[in-house]
Amino acid sequence: MSEKTELDDAAARTDGTATHPTAPASSTGSAAATPDAPDPAGGSGGGKETEASLWADAWRSLRRNPWFLVSGALLVVIVAMAIVPQLFTSVDPGSCDLSKSRQAPSAEHWFGTDIQGCDYYTRVIHGARNSMIVGVVVSIGVFAFAVVVGLLAGYFGGWVDGLLSRITDMIFAIPYMLGALVFLNIIDTRGPIQVALVLMLFTWPTSARLMRGSVMSVVNSEYVMAAKALGAGHLTIMRRHILPNSLGPLIGYSTVFIGIIIGAEATLTFLGVGLQLPAISWGLQLTDAQSYVTSSPHLLLFPVIFVGVTVFAFMTLGDAVRDALDPKSKR
Repeated sequence: MSEKTELDDAAARTDGTATHPTAPASSTGSAAATPDAPDPAGGSGGGKETEASLWADAWRSLRRNPWFLVSGALLVVIVAMAIVPQLFTSVDPGSCDLSKSRQAPSAEHWFGTDIQGCDYYTRVIHGARNSMIVGVVVSIGVFAFAVVVGLLAGYFGGWVDGLLSRITDMIFAIPYMLGALVFLNIIDTRGPIQVALVLMLFTWPTSARLMRGSVMSVVNSEYVMAAKALGAGHLTIMRRHILPNSLGPLIGYSTVFIGIIIGAEATLTFLGVGLQLPAISWGLQLTDAQSYVTSSPHLLLFPVIFVGVTVFAFMTLGDAVRDALDPKSKR
């Protein structure tokens, strides 16, 4: 009787095991597959972790880069000058005395005085605002337009890429300084916004081509193909998979681009087709100084120093950001 009972118990245990022989393996397999497979909406825990890791690694790299720290500190000062010039000088930039015209630097006037007898230090400090407005507005506008054009061309390819690329090539064929000279010359009133819009018109192709190439380098990646196979829409794929992995080079270039535009604005104003009086800008100060280079060199020296330091800071910061976000760009 005891033997029969033991045999029945053993049979019951065997039947119970056979009833669900693969249940543990199936459950384990599902749990293992879940984190790696993107959902149809295009999102995945692994993708978000990878994106967060990319930006975290970039920030760690930037903090260890001394050039990033130096350029960042310079830009903090320059931006503060543009936003709150009163932190650096309490003198009214419009307070002038013709009897003190073109005085050399002194204890009373650190940078000397300009042609109108205005304190030149104050004028140079206040000149940062218009130059920064032009540089930042152009850079933001070009960045947004380049993202749209480059994303559409690189993602869809075919006739969309062909059409957008030909339009880009036509604008790219026109030197932006020449185009800006022609257009600004026929505009009667030229303020920061007018100058910025004209520069945007002729400077976006380079950024668009950079964005297109970056998108094309990731559009055929495995995670993009997996999202397509699971039914994710074009907008979802572009927003969640393409953009986070293709913006790095463009962000780095856009930071450099601000410095390029500030230099371009100063050049155009120096040539007489940029900003107009009564605006205060470094370019206008260079224009006034060109007739007094030998007799009053300080009129040329200080605006050139400020333009040069600003362009240097933006370009150095841009190089550091580009290297951090796109390690393959390092030489």
